[in-house]
Amino acid sequence: MIVPVTAVFAAFTAILMLFLAWRVTTFRRRYQVGLGDNGEKAFQVAIRAHANLVEYAPITLILMGLGELNGVYVHYVYAVGMLFIVGRLLHAWGFIRSQGGYAISRMIGTLFTWLSILVMALLTFANVVRVTL
Repeated sequence: MIVPVTAVFAAFTAILMLFLAWRVTTFRRRYQVGLGDNGEKAFQVAIRAHANLVEYAPITLILMGLGELNGVYVHYVYAVGMLFIVGRLLHAWGFIRSQGGYAISRMIGTLFTWLSILVMALLTFANVVRVTL
């Protein structure tokens, strides 16, 4: 069994994660800090932008993979994946640009992320109920 749709979105997520990790690494080298943020706001923002993606990506990708494996219509999985990636890009961009402050793109990105998790959870659950009853 393969999950090609989930694999594509896992790859996009990995690339975004590496970009955000690279930003953290550049601050670590600049300030020669192995742990912490040296009290620098931009450094704190870079750390949280990366961590925020790391917090949401696993459950979303797991749900997508389980849904795809259990027969959720692949176009639905694809739509949820697009919603998630767009949400994560908007969130990261807004978060970094606003230096952790309010940004409409950050709020929309959060909403898209939460919706992608909720929709994929409901699709997966409904599909499993449908095929087991």
